[in-house]
Amino acid sequence: QDKEKLEIRKLNDPPSPETVKDMIKYARNVIEEFRRAKHYKYILCLTLTPLTCELLEICELSLDKMGVVFEDSNVYMLHMMYQAMGVCLYVQDWEGALCYGQKIIRPYSRHYPSYSLNVASMWLKLGRLYMALKNRTAGVKALKR
Repeated sequence: QDKEKLEIRKLNDPPSPETVKDMIKYARNVIEEFRRAKHYKYILCLTLTPLTCELLEICELSLDKMGVVFEDSNVYMLHMMYQAMGVCLYVQDWEGALCYGQKIIRPYSRHYPSYSLNVASMWLKLGRLYMALKNRTAGVKALKR
C-alpha cells in the first residue's frame, strides 16, 4: 500500500520527483518540529493558549504547504491532521476536532484493516464529538461503526 499511502496530487503539471522528495523531507522535519514543540510545552507547563495556538498553526501551515503536493490520504497529511485534531480536542474546539476527524476516517479505513484499533479509535472519537455537538444520529452511527 506504499503507493496509496504516499499518494501525490493529480495535477495537470505533476510535481517533479525532486519536488516530491523535498516535500517528504519537509514533512519529516515538520513532524519532528511538532514533536519537539509538544514536548517543550509539557516540560515548561506553559499556559494553554499561546503554545497550543502555535502547535495548531504548525499543523495548519504544514497541511497547506504539503497539500500542494500530497493528497489528503497521504500518511504525512494524515499525521498532521491527527495532530491538529488532538490540539483541537485539548482546547475543547469540538467543531475543529470533528472537521479533522471527518477528513481522517476515510483514508484510515483504506490504510488499516477492518478491525484496526486506529480505525475503531477514530470512530469512537467521531461518535463522542457528534454526541457532544448534539448530532445524536451521526453519533450513534459512528459509535456503531
